[in-house]
Amino acid sequence: MISAGLAPILLTGAYLIAGILQPASYSPVRTTISAMAGQAGTDRWVMTGGIVGVAGCYLVTAAGLTGVRASARALLAVAGMAGLGIAASPEPARGATPRHLAWTVLGAVTIAVWPAFAARRAAPRPLILSGYGSAAVTAAFVGLLGWLLAETRDGSVLGLAERLTTSIQTCWPFIIAVALRRTRHPCPGPAIGGSGKMQDRPPRGPGPAAAGSSARGAPHRVLPGA
Repeated sequence: MISAGLAPILLTGAYLIAGILQPASYSPVRTTISAMAGQAGTDRWVMTGGIVGVAGCYLVTAAGLTGVRASARALLAVAGMAGLGIAASPEPARGATPRHLAWTVLGAVTIAVWPAFAARRAAPRPLILSGYGSAAVTAAFVGLLGWLLAETRDGSVLGLAERLTTSIQTCWPFIIAVALRRTRHPCPGPAIGGSGKMQDRPPRGPGPAAAGSSARGAPHRVLPGA
């Protein structure tokens, strides 16, 4: 859970700090995160370290997120390996290498479809891990990925699309980890007792037992002539 929560912090902190270190000509709205980690980036070790950190968090989360299916954990590990591949194959000063593009596409597609594989069939399961919830999240992620791909074709907000898409997708493993933790450890109810359930109390007021005790406690009257 710690690694899942650390991933979006590392990513956001890295591209914010790295953006400050870039020259004035750099535009975070138009230019991608990979450009700051590329060979033409200023202090590119900042963004490269952030990418490596997020990839490591994915690998650790995949190993520890036992509440989801093995296929979902495997996909999250693949996304982590793709992040390491992106860091190991930085963009050149101009253009992009086929290896960098391959790692980037693999990581983007894997993390986009990952929520669909994280759905749980067994109860209890939170709403976001149900079939409908996972399908809705996957559809939203695929929509963001489509927007990102559209911006790669001479789009004017490619950097913004990449930052928004990756920030949202990086937060999702942490959201799932929190939901699973709440499922395993539900909050105790307002009931009193060791079992956490409300205990039934006998109703107050006159009942058969109370009536019987009143009859036994009342003085016995002797009728005249008896």
